[in-house]
Amino acid sequence: MPASINPVPSPSPSPPLDPVAVSEDLTPLPTLKTKGNTDITFDGQLSRPLRYHEDVRSGCGGQTWPAGMVLGKHMLRYHRDELAKARILELGAGGGLVGLGVALECGVQSRRLLLTDQLEMLNLMKHNIRLNDLEHRAEALVLNWGQPLPQEVVEQKPNVIIAAECVYFEPAFPLLMQTLKDLLALNEEAVVYFCFKKRRRADMRFIQMAKKAFAVEEIPDEDRPVFQRQALFLFSLRRRSSRQTPCAPGRSMNGSSKKMANGGALANNGDSGIHKQC
Repeated sequence: MPASINPVPSPSPSPPLDPVAVSEDLTPLPTLKTKGNTDITFDGQLSRPLRYHEDVRSGCGGQTWPAGMVLGKHMLRYHRDELAKARILELGAGGGLVGLGVALECGVQSRRLLLTDQLEMLNLMKHNIRLNDLEHRAEALVLNWGQPLPQEVVEQKPNVIIAAECVYFEPAFPLLMQTLKDLLALNEEAVVYFCFKKRRRADMRFIQMAKKAFAVEEIPDEDRPVFQRQALFLFSLRRRSSRQTPCAPGRSMNGSSKKMANGGALANNGDSGIHKQC
C-alpha cells in the first residue's frame, strides 16, 4: 500500500482501503490517484464543466467511478427539465459527482439537493459544493445505511434518489436495502436511479434481493450496449403497488419508464460507515 494512502478507521465491517486488492472474480479497479481536481462535462451534457475534487485519503468514494459517469450522463440527457422541479437525494455520494452535476445544470428549484454519505466523506462533499459555488443548490449530510434517516431527509421526502457504485461489499447489502426501503416509504411516487459496475459474482445478488422488495426495471439508454460491455448496469427501483408481486426469475416487473429511451418524462410512479472496497 502506498505510504500516502492510509486505511480510514470505520465502525463498518468493510475491509480497509487497499488499492491493489482484486476480487475473487474478475474486474480490475480504476487506478487510484491520491488527490486532485478534474473538469467533468458528462460527455458534453453540462453547459459548463463541473469542478470535481478527488481525494481517496477519505476512502475510495473520493474518486470518480464508471457508474457515476454513466448515471450522471443518463440523468442529464433524459431528465434535466424534470429534475429542476424534483426533490433529489444522492445516496452514497462520495464526493457528490452525480448530484452536483444535476445541481449545476438543472437548477433544482424546489429544495436543495441532498448529498449523503458517511462521515469520512462529509468534508469532501462540502468542498465540492463550494468549489462550484453551489451552496444555494446543494447540501451535504451524513446518512449511515441501516440507521434512521436524518431529519433533513425525512422533511424533504425526496422523490428522486440517485445512487451510483453503491454495490461493492456484500455484508452491506441488508443495510443498503433497509435504507432504500426507508427512503421509498417517505414518498409513494419516489424512484431510485441505481447504477453499478459488476466486479464480483455477489454484486448481482443485490439486484435479486431488490426484486423481492421493489419494482425493479432495467432502464433503457441509447448507450446501454456500450456500457454493458463494461459490466455496467442501470436500474430503477420503486415501491411495489399492492397489486404487484415479486417476479419469477427472468421476468420483468411492471411500471417501466418506457419513455426514457426517447428522452421522455421522469417517472412518477445511508451509508453505515462502509467504504467502497478498492
